[in-house]
Amino acid sequence: MERINSEEILDSDQCPAPEAESSLRDLCRINRWFGGVSTTRRLVERVSASTGQKRFSVLEVAAGFGEVPRMAAMKLARKGISLAITDLDLKASHLQPGRRAVVADALALPFRDDSFDLVSCSLFAHHLDPPQVARFVEEGLRVSRSAVLINDLVRHPLHLALVYAGFPLMQSYVSRFDGVASVRRAYTTEEMRDIVAHNSVGAGKVDISTHFLFRMGVIVWKPRPPASADPAPAIKSVA
Repeated sequence: MERINSEEILDSDQCPAPEAESSLRDLCRINRWFGGVSTTRRLVERVSASTGQKRFSVLEVAAGFGEVPRMAAMKLARKGISLAITDLDLKASHLQPGRRAVVADALALPFRDDSFDLVSCSLFAHHLDPPQVARFVEEGLRVSRSAVLINDLVRHPLHLALVYAGFPLMQSYVSRFDGVASVRRAYTTEEMRDIVAHNSVGAGKVDISTHFLFRMGVIVWKPRPPASADPAPAIKSVA
């Protein structure tokens, strides 16, 4: 199944506001029921287990309503892991009022280096061409202190068939159109590894896992700075 990159309605300026809101609510349900929330939760758990850290500041890129990291945070809290979340989206209308949020471009993050522990995204990477994926990872690594987390779809014919079967669960025609387009433009795990590992400047170790119902989870670790060399011992003169 070849990748077909076609624009999604929700990304366009022509998407009517009521349909955009309905589609974003469809995405919330899809993420709750079909692996979106659990994938992000497991990625954070893996970072926590590796680093020993229990408190994380998280920048959620292309956040939309921002439900994925917040639902994951509720479940992570039971394990003593807490998330302080900042949402970022290109469209202000996609963001929920009353939350810590920024309107900005994911490929030019308006933050200083090392501003957050984690930079995360859900159902965003497949919207990008390979050079843009690499650019996003580079920006995420610059802004993060530990890792970039990518939660996305896996392109597969059976996945596409499941989207068609799930049409009755989607209230918006935008969700039905975009759901098909999303699977067709998604990456395989092998493609994602090649893009990130070989084209993203500054990428360290890349861990890719597969999750429930054709989800992939990607952790791009930020390389640790090399330890400073021990100072050379003083040379004593010998009489």
